[in-house]
Amino acid sequence: MKVATIVGARPQFVKAAALSPVLRRHVREILIHTGQHYDYEMSQLFFEQLRLPTPDHHLGIGSGSHGQQTAAMLERLEPLLTQLRPDCVLVYGDTNSTLAGTLAAVKLGVPVAHVEAGMRSFVRRMPEEINRVLTDHASTLLLCPTARAVANLAREGIPAGVHEVGDLMAELLAAELPQARRVPTVERFGLQPGAYVLATIHRAANTESADVLDGILRGLAASPDPVLLPVHPRTRAALERFKLRPQAPVRVVDPVGYLEMLALELQARVIVTDSGGVLKEAYLLGVPCLTVRDETEWPETVSAGWNTLVGAHPEAIAAGLRAEPPRGPRPPVFGTGSAAQRIAELVASGGTAVVR
Repeated sequence: MKVATIVGARPQFVKAAALSPVLRRHVREILIHTGQHYDYEMSQLFFEQLRLPTPDHHLGIGSGSHGQQTAAMLERLEPLLTQLRPDCVLVYGDTNSTLAGTLAAVKLGVPVAHVEAGMRSFVRRMPEEINRVLTDHASTLLLCPTARAVANLAREGIPAGVHEVGDLMAELLAAELPQARRVPTVERFGLQPGAYVLATIHRAANTESADVLDGILRGLAASPDPVLLPVHPRTRAALERFKLRPQAPVRVVDPVGYLEMLALELQARVIVTDSGGVLKEAYLLGVPCLTVRDETEWPETVSAGWNTLVGAHPEAIAAGLRAEPPRGPRPPVFGTGSAAQRIAELVASGGTAVVR
């Protein structure tokens, strides 16, 4: 069986690192990199650290608006998939690469397997929400990380081809954590374990308005501890465009690799983020998280008390940074660590495998 896997952004590299080695025991995988993320720290470093195979095809799309990116990907994916003639196209998550890969495949009559299907923020103004909803409704095989994701699809009238498989990011984190513990990232930045805040900001809703981004920065600046902000290219461009200068104790640094990020997350006192992947890793590591959004695709982390939705409101961010840490349990909502094997068996069997 021939499977074309389409990736393009950091979260997809992480998920592919967990799945690709297992998938290749069952099928012939062809890895296609759209180039949506292309900086060394955002792309190649992940391939090196996570031992991902070199992409068989690199489209080199680069930056652009949502329409420009998606259109350019479609234009290049259609003839490539026509040439490759895969039995299945596998996509991850909710990026423009996800949607473009899905549209190119279904227009050619190729079945799509969607990893991380069923996730919903229920906010249609989010580009990611549109991407994930359209992808789910066009996919043949819907591979859900949680029971809630399965329920979301059922409410939308999608019962066929749906499987709860667990979470790939949780599986990779468990495998790579021992190595991440040995990475001296905290010392490299001159920080004290447990005495700093780690922040990441990248979503369009938080970077396309000067007032919104400035409010987040003001909330971070109220921290009693140093704040390390590895800056996404989109956020760096926004800082320059709006002429915003983060104030102490906020410290802006270049993006870091997967292992370095895990090390920083593990030893942070609290994490502030708008990333679904980072908030999930915070939960898995037992680090309190403030999500600078008004909603999340991972409400399980909120109900458990380890994640607080503070929006882009400086007062709420500042209050969260001074709050007492949670002490309750963290229910194992992200599976039992066998997601890669389950997904590989389902993809190889066209969804007919019985997985446990």
